[in-house]
Amino acid sequence: MKSSSVSIRIEGLLKMMDEAYDKRAWHGPNLKGSLRGISSLDAAWRPGKNRHNIWEIALHAAYWKYVVLRRLLGKKRGSFDVAGSNWFLRPVEISEKAWKADLRILEKLHQELRRVVAGVKEKDLDLAPKGSQSSNEFLIRGIAFHDIYHAGQIQLLKRMKRNAS
Repeated sequence: MKSSSVSIRIEGLLKMMDEAYDKRAWHGPNLKGSLRGISSLDAAWRPGKNRHNIWEIALHAAYWKYVVLRRLLGKKRGSFDVAGSNWFLRPVEISEKAWKADLRILEKLHQELRRVVAGVKEKDLDLAPKGSQSSNEFLIRGIAFHDIYHAGQIQLLKRMKRNAS
C-alpha cells in the first residue's frame, strides 16, 4: 500500500499484519493460510482433555484483533460477535456452516483492524490508548506476532491430528 497519506512506519506495520495474516511470508503459513482447507470436524479435534482445538484458536485470534481494534479506537469492549472473552468453547455444533461463520468473524475483524491501522497518525504510534500500558505501535506489532504464534500452533495441531488418525 503506497500512499502519501500513509507513513513509512504505518506502512511497515500494515505489511507485518498482512504477512502474519494473509499475505506471502518467508516463515511459512500465515494465520489464514494455516486455516485454509480445514473442515469443521478437523477444526473441532482436540489433542487431549482441556486442550484447545483449531476452532477455538481461530476465534481467540479474532477476539484479540477485536481487543486491539477497540483500544485503537478508544472504545470499551462489549460488542464482540460471540458472548464471552478470550477463549470460547467451540464447537457449539459441528457443522461447516458454524465453522465458516467463525472464520468470517476472524476475516471481518482483520479487515476492520487493518483499516483502522491505516488511519492511525504516525505521531499517535508512540501513545498508549486509554486503558492500556502499551503504545499503539506495540499493540499493532503484537497482534501480528499473535497471528504468527497461533498459525504455528494450528500447523502443529494439524500434524498431530494426522498422526493420531
